Amino acid sequence: MLSKAILKYVNSLQVKKYRNQHQAFVVEGAKSVLELLQSNFELQHLFLTEDFLREHGNKLGKGIRYELVTEQELTKAGTFSSNNAGLAVARIPELRYLKFQPTDFAIALDDIRDPGNLGTIIRIADWYGISTIVCSETCADFYNPKTIAATMGSFTRVKAYYLDLATWLTELPEATPVYGASLDGDNLHRMQLLPKGVVVMGNEANGIRPSVEAHVNRLIKIPAFGKAESLNVATATAIIIDNFMRNASL
Repeated sequence: MLSKAILKYVNSLQVKKYRNQHQAFVVEGAKSVLELLQSNFELQHLFLTEDFLREHGNKLGKGIRYELVTEQELTKAGTFSSNNAGLAVARIPELRYLKFQPTDFAIALDDIRDPGNLGTIIRIADWYGISTIVCSETCADFYNPKTIAATMGSFTRVKAYYLDLATWLTELPEATPVYGASLDGDNLHRMQLLPKGVVVMGNEANGIRPSVEAHVNRLIKIPAFGKAESLNVATATAIIIDNFMRNASL
């Protein structure tokens, strides 16, 4: 049974202020908890239902401590409307300095505010083997419960660095290609793109800020064939990254 103190602590981690204070975050649901257990993240707490333990108990490493709880307790502690599997609290890892070479490939996000969009982009990065995302300081929090849920476990393989994006772009090696998604860009279907450099995706409503766009080498766009005004930023990210990756193995 979850104590009042533990319940209060877990609930507090839904707020960024307390995630930063405790350097911890919450992971919910079977898929994400299983991915967490197979990663190098440090566990603080692990709460599981009997059904989850019965089905996945063989995937628990030796020495991992857990507490059996009910579905109702998991729902009360977390953000899901229902959770019949598990909930974990893990330590936020300390990231090393980001070293970037012109031949590396990364996604940069400028003022992406929606945690669901951020989580989906993290999952897209993982699908295409991209392990680094650079976020402006105004982006949604990587460890927001909605972000973590949307990654479907990809948060364990993708790192996000929060920094002044415009300044970071100025500090890249001179030969680094920097692409920016824009309705005023060149048709990416007519370009031979390789997975090198940085792809900058802008705010859901306003696009890339002028201070960031000033450091973009080339603006690119997805050609439209219908009448939709725009694409969701996560959808656009997937289409753009796919165009970079399709020539990677040629």
